[in-house]
Formats: sequence, structure tokens, C-alpha cells
Amino acid sequence: MKKDTHPDYHEITVIMTDGTEFKTMSTWGKAGDKLRLEIDPVSHPAWTGVHRLVDTGGRLAKFNNKFSGFIS
Repeated sequence: MKKDTHPDYHEITVIMTDGTEFKTMSTWGKAGDKLRLEIDPVSHPAWTGVHRLVDTGGRLAKFNNKFSGFIS
């Protein structure tokens, strides 16, 4: 490999949403950094089967108000 061309490959700690941790190799951050996940297999609807709607900036409420008369 050429020198100074490839990113540094080092060990980091990944922290899941439920607080569990594991160590892995990555090019993210610096050696020893901790990566906190916001979504992982414990909390993601694709794995849990529980779907919830996230209202960002009132868009869901705006949609429901706009189209509430169409479905009875």
C-alpha cells in the first residue's frame, strides 16, 4: 500500500441504544473513541416489528389535518 493514502484502521467502542457495548475495528474517529447509536436492531422497526410515526416539525399533524376529511 502507498503511505498516507489509506485511512487509519483502529479499534472503537460502539454503544447500542440499550447501553450494551462492543468493540470493533473502524476508520471512524480516532482510536478509543465511542460511537453512540441512535437506531440499532434493538430499536429499529424493521427488526422489532413495532412501527411508530415520528412527527418532524409538525408535518404529520399538518398531513392529518389536510386529509382528515377523505377517510371516514
